Amino acid sequence: MLLNAIIGGIGALFIIGAIALGVRAGMNNKVSKKKDGDDTVIEVGSGKGNKTLVGVLAGVGVILVIFSLSFTIIPTGFTGVRVTFGQVEQNTLPHGFNFHLPLIQEIVTVNNKQQDIKFDNPITSETSERNEVTFQGITVTYQINPEKSAWIYANVTNYEQGLVNESLVASSIKTTSKTLSPVDCTNRSILEPIAKDNIQKSLDEKYGEQVVHVNKVVISDATFDQEYDQKIAKKQQAQIDYETQQIENKKNIEKAEADAQVRKTQAEAEGKAKVIAAEAEAEANRKLSESIDANVLKHKYYETWDGKLPTTIVGDEAAQIMLEVGVDQATAQKQTPATTAPVQQTTESTEAPAEGN
Repeated sequence: MLLNAIIGGIGALFIIGAIALGVRAGMNNKVSKKKDGDDTVIEVGSGKGNKTLVGVLAGVGVILVIFSLSFTIIPTGFTGVRVTFGQVEQNTLPHGFNFHLPLIQEIVTVNNKQQDIKFDNPITSETSERNEVTFQGITVTYQINPEKSAWIYANVTNYEQGLVNESLVASSIKTTSKTLSPVDCTNRSILEPIAKDNIQKSLDEKYGEQVVHVNKVVISDATFDQEYDQKIAKKQQAQIDYETQQIENKKNIEKAEADAQVRKTQAEAEGKAKVIAAEAEAEANRKLSESIDANVLKHKYYETWDGKLPTTIVGDEAAQIMLEVGVDQATAQKQTPATTAPVQQTTESTEAPAEGN
């Protein structure tokens, strides 16, 4: 557009220059009459060269003006639509330098870049649980398919403002919210992708597939009525209390497990100590048992014997023991001088007295 204006301006300057030069040449070709007595003198100026220059300047100016009206430069990110006497051609024009017939054709540019359209009016809907919810701060980012630019220009009135209109977006968002729970309606990572898909579906139904592509949907805020907010607050507090209790329970369990592990470790240590002590005692007894023989036992017996024989003998083994002890005692007496008088043993008769004659 700027280049067209520059070239057209230069052409206009040439035309204005030609006009000015022509006017000046006309003034120089005046006829002057001088009276000198009865004689009349006529002076005529020559303007042949000036007329040629005027014609050249005017021609160049006209050519430049026509040329400025004969082309359009389409910038990157746009496509062109050629219109001839109001008739839109089906083929779109690429970005760059494009010619058209001046005063007969024109080239209209269509924006194929990503565009944002914002909706400031709130949209009120319901959740799947029939809770009233209000959405605000909605922004839809969309893009026109370059191949469909001519169709859009020919079939959509005020396509720059009305292609993605508020009623279509509001309907799609209401459809979205009715499929979601209250919790999901406030979760943008869940709400926005579903809203984007529903808006895309609505645009495809209205204009056809692959005409307009929805790149992103942003919903800044979703609010509920006061009663529901109170319920949510109570539910959130209950959830917080539950999580806090779970953490406390986990700490108690971990502490109990740690205490049990300590007790187990202590018990294992005590058990190992007892086993070691028992093994040591068994080993000592084994060694003691191996070192004891009959002479050692007799020596121990003599160390504890008071020198008195038992007065009662029961069983055959007891008699044998007495005999062995008697022999040992006799041996001991031979080795040690007697200090007491021998004991006189008396034998009581077990026979019955004889009956008298």
